[in-house]
Amino acid sequence: MRGVNRVMLIGNLGKDPDIQLLEGNIPVAKFSLATTESYKDRTGKLIAQTEWHTVVLWRGLAELAQKYLHKGSLVYVEGHLKTRSWEDKEGHKKFATEIVGDNLIMLDKRTDGGQTIQGNEGIEGNGNPPVDEGNDQLQSEH
Repeated sequence: MRGVNRVMLIGNLGKDPDIQLLEGNIPVAKFSLATTESYKDRTGKLIAQTEWHTVVLWRGLAELAQKYLHKGSLVYVEGHLKTRSWEDKEGHKKFATEIVGDNLIMLDKRTDGGQTIQGNEGIEGNGNPPVDEGNDQLQSEH
């Protein structure tokens, strides 16, 4: 039987995307995404819980993020979980679990040429290489 590793998130960017160009001029974008869920406690008080996720986008999606996304942008991200590990300078094993996005839809309303349009333009990535294990920086695998 096959497993399923699928993630769908709608949230706001916590900061502008960090863009890197890897060997072969492959663009990679990384940013934090906040998702907030609300519920009422026993007394009826509304409680909001925010979770922070690290999102990694490759190639065309990274270029889209660099061009259009900024802190506070509302986006839909679809992808899969990827956990990587490395040893820090002191020899301690570190782990990071990230969402590797293969679909991105911008949900912000924005002004373009004087008219407001719904920014639901999406682009799907393909052939996303995995993140190379070994350090905290994004690297391409050969």
